[in-house]
Amino acid sequence: MNEEFTNDMKFTISFRNVKHDDLDFLVKLRKKSMNQHLLAAGIKMSNEQHIERVKEAFYESHIILCDRKPIGVVKFGVITQKLTEKSLHIRQLQILPEYQGKGIGSKVLNVVKKKALQLCLPITLNVLLKNPARGLYLRHGFQVEGKNKYEYQLRCPIDVIAA
Repeated sequence: MNEEFTNDMKFTISFRNVKHDDLDFLVKLRKKSMNQHLLAAGIKMSNEQHIERVKEAFYESHIILCDRKPIGVVKFGVITQKLTEKSLHIRQLQILPEYQGKGIGSKVLNVVKKKALQLCLPITLNVLLKNPARGLYLRHGFQVEGKNKYEYQLRCPIDVIAA
């Protein structure tokens, strides 16, 4: 991902591929951005479980940079569901709390939407039931496809992405 943009607050957002050296940052980011939502869902994770989650599909991760400083991660890749149906699945989108609410999540979703259009695939993701990020996804055209004890399964159809 080689997108770079400046938002209304005059800071530049860009992306770079993940490196092995990013592991510590990603574990801290995950804890800082996710712990309260995990606890609200009744999920308590050990440090090892956080590390395991960060390492899952590690090289699909892109570090989100604000003025070249790491502030978040977006991890996505093509998956197959129901034997034949493919989607571009966002595995993780995490932004440090102090950078949330500044339009960065919307910019990141727009970049992922461009990639989905190139691949002609819908976008899917899961979000914890009480995570306020669900509002961001709904504003971007995602629709609730299902729900379990912990999370919603969301989908943004290709026609919505293309609109």
